Amino acid sequence: MNPIKKTIALPDGREITIETGKLAKQADGAVEVRMGNTMLLATVCSAKEAGEGVDFMPLTVEYKEKYASIGRYPGGFQKREGRASDYEILTSRLVDRVLRPLFPDDYHADTFVNVTLYSADADDAPDALAGIAASAALACSDIPFNGPISEVRVARVDGEWVINPTFAQIEKADIELMVGATYDNIMMVEGEMDEVSEAELLEALKVAHAEIKKHCEAQLELMKEAGYENKRTYCHEINDDELRADVKAKCYDKAYAIARTGTADKHWRAEEFGKIRDEYIESLPEMTEEQLEKYTPEQRLAMVKRYYHDVEKEAMRRCVLDEGIRLDGRKTTEIRPIWCEVDYLPGPHGAAVFTRGETQALVTTTLGTTLDEKIVDDVLNQSKERFLLHYNFPPFSTGEARPQRGVGRREIGHGNLAHRALKRMFPEGFPYTCRIVSDILESNGSSSMATVCGGTLSLLDAGVKMKRPVAGVAMGLISDPGAVKWAVLSDILGDEDHLGDMDFKVTGTTKGITATQMDIKCDGLSYEILAKALDQARDGRLHILNIINETIPEAREDYKPHVPRLVTIEIPKDMIGAVIGPQGKVIQGIQEETGTHISIEEDEERGIGIVEIASADKESIDAALAKIKAIVAIPEEGEVYEGTVRSILDFGAFVEFMPGKDGLLHISEISWDRLDSMEASGLKEGDKLQVKLIEIDKKTGKYRLSTRVLTPKPEGYVEREQRPRGDRGPRPRREGDRGPRRDGDRGPRRDGDRGPRREFHKKQED
Repeated sequence: MNPIKKTIALPDGREITIETGKLAKQADGAVEVRMGNTMLLATVCSAKEAGEGVDFMPLTVEYKEKYASIGRYPGGFQKREGRASDYEILTSRLVDRVLRPLFPDDYHADTFVNVTLYSADADDAPDALAGIAASAALACSDIPFNGPISEVRVARVDGEWVINPTFAQIEKADIELMVGATYDNIMMVEGEMDEVSEAELLEALKVAHAEIKKHCEAQLELMKEAGYENKRTYCHEINDDELRADVKAKCYDKAYAIARTGTADKHWRAEEFGKIRDEYIESLPEMTEEQLEKYTPEQRLAMVKRYYHDVEKEAMRRCVLDEGIRLDGRKTTEIRPIWCEVDYLPGPHGAAVFTRGETQALVTTTLGTTLDEKIVDDVLNQSKERFLLHYNFPPFSTGEARPQRGVGRREIGHGNLAHRALKRMFPEGFPYTCRIVSDILESNGSSSMATVCGGTLSLLDAGVKMKRPVAGVAMGLISDPGAVKWAVLSDILGDEDHLGDMDFKVTGTTKGITATQMDIKCDGLSYEILAKALDQARDGRLHILNIINETIPEAREDYKPHVPRLVTIEIPKDMIGAVIGPQGKVIQGIQEETGTHISIEEDEERGIGIVEIASADKESIDAALAKIKAIVAIPEEGEVYEGTVRSILDFGAFVEFMPGKDGLLHISEISWDRLDSMEASGLKEGDKLQVKLIEIDKKTGKYRLSTRVLTPKPEGYVEREQRPRGDRGPRPRREGDRGPRRDGDRGPRRDGDRGPRREFHKKQED
């Protein structure tokens, strides 16, 4: 064993170490990456041969977190790690998007990159290390790869740039970006911002790239020392240069003519491009013996399709660069026609349709209570989310005839981008849990940006008073090798994304940028191009925001009638138990009686309980509110209460005058008339009556009630003189008596022989 280690110093003094040669040595490449107490193991394995007929890069990136890494048990009955969480999927996508373009175009072997978190720190975010771990594993292998790369998270906290910030610093950041890059080029960007300017975003990218260059240098040194400078030889494609030239000679002009027609209908365009390819295939002569020695008819057909794809790509790109003509006839800065409508569906709390060109999103908003919050139980994140956004991409949106099988990585990634775009504009202190669902009904580019725009419309239609509306637009790039000649395209089509060099999504308000996502497919992207793309994105965003404002200038004044109404009150922390009651009986009883939904949360920082009451009508909320206020209210002497007789005794009645609080209504306090017995009072258990709290015993906390003081005193009424309790004189001696007692000394009583006095005191104590 001869492990090799490299150390990278971060600007704040922390260190990242990369080590190979110690763990997982049977993999093609394996490294462990550490930062503080965080340790990830990255392995990579790639097949020696490509699968039959595979003409793409079959790369799989998996990021997994072990609960043992932080000393926790997984939830659920199985008590073991299960399907990947959204966080793990998003981290896998971040790594995949940087690695995938850097494999050779003709390398088609199944390749698996696995990054596993084995040790974690509650402070440090491990996803920032996944990119460098995956890249270092490839560097320390013989797999062909045009890297290395690294990923860093850059954040601005209190005006200062921080590389790979802690979780606490991320919470305070107004810019938080994950950036992936090679030594020369930025390849991937994803993050969120608090309405920052384009210049501030560019500055963040420069800070991140400067740090990434150090990471790449360390990996190159590691690769050299580990002896992996020379990569494996491979042959995953069969090519025929004569056939390639023939395809271009006979198809290019026809493809160029279709590309410059400026037709917006993508299905017509796809059919016309397909006809050119099919006509060429039909015109192919029988294969010669020389050709048959080199490849089969099936392999020739695959080559023709691949070569024609390149012809179609070049025709589209030259049309843009040489004539400024896009596939649908727009100018490079032009946004497709937009129409949108709110209140489109009667059932949801908010609903909107947003259509831009051939991309359409139907977006709904649902408002709920705290019971509807999403509970997150990830390895390093145990929290609740009150603002949710889900994105669905059914096959019919692109005219595909195939079944829809659950939610894929693409849906999670696109939904996450739209969520980050909108969440900072969500109103603070909003009482509802909010769920946005975007269903893509048509797709021809930028469906995630349609989700952002439709999400804004849906929120406003639901009556959510956003800080400011948010819109988004996707920018593309067409460039010559080395970016000698280039054009930035606003609001790109699906084909422009597929055949172009960049997909740069930017969302924001009239004030600034809220989120961004960028993928690069070319070598070399200058800051001049990035600045141009950001400026063009701002113009497009403002154009879309104007249309949104014309559709719905502001949020609804009130919620729709079927939206549940919410009232939130704060109660003392020590009263939470009283409201809930034993085994939840009190709160359940209130919910049943009033038809409301009630939830209680404890705010440990403030030392209070927060009670949320939800119902479709105001009367139910008022009734529940009155009951809860009565429970948490503090009894006050002199106040009049509506009470219920709970028990009748010889000397009076016990009355519940507040929930959970009983007081003694003595027989002498029932009426101004003297009552000889409780039967004469006419009171029965369950009777409702008004009582006045006339005394609170400060020592015992017992309550004395009265009903007679609530009626006028009879004329000439004389209060009976109360004899001091300790001055009752000598009692006559009875047979069996033990002699006179001392004043105040009542002597011992026999067990159980305490008469009404015991019952009275016991009831008061209860």
